[in-house]
Amino acid sequence: MNQMNRRNLILRSMATVFVSILFITRPSVVAAPPPAAQVAGTQAAPRSIFTLPTGPKEGCDPFFPSSQRPYESAAAVTGHAGDLTSLVMQGISGPPERRLAIINNVTFGVGDDAEVRTPQGRIHIHCLEITSDSVVVEADGQRRELHYGDKP
Repeated sequence: MNQMNRRNLILRSMATVFVSILFITRPSVVAAPPPAAQVAGTQAAPRSIFTLPTGPKEGCDPFFPSSQRPYESAAAVTGHAGDLTSLVMQGISGPPERRLAIINNVTFGVGDDAEVRTPQGRIHIHCLEITSDSVVVEADGQRRELHYGDKP
């Protein structure tokens, strides 16, 4: 037997032993139950709740531990109630069945929610109704009708 045949025989033997060890030590695969059985017997996973820290004792930014940014944004979110007097309707467009209104540079359709910037800070508003010349919005339980050209 020449040198080349001997090396091929040794390599094949080693490969066979290696593959055999893999199959012997590999954990057995168990078939999962059908999806219907899984859904019927389990409950929905709980939803995660994330809260922003209001001070260093409640937590910090892991990438910038000395940053004050997380505490400033938490104070800005909870810092004020909505002041609807600073809202300005800047325009209305669209057909009567699907009108859009621009309020403080944010576009709304009927039923839309968004935050708008005001001199006092951000206000989360909900658009209730859009007519040909006015918009009815709600924030923090207060309703206000805005007309085109009204100044704050």
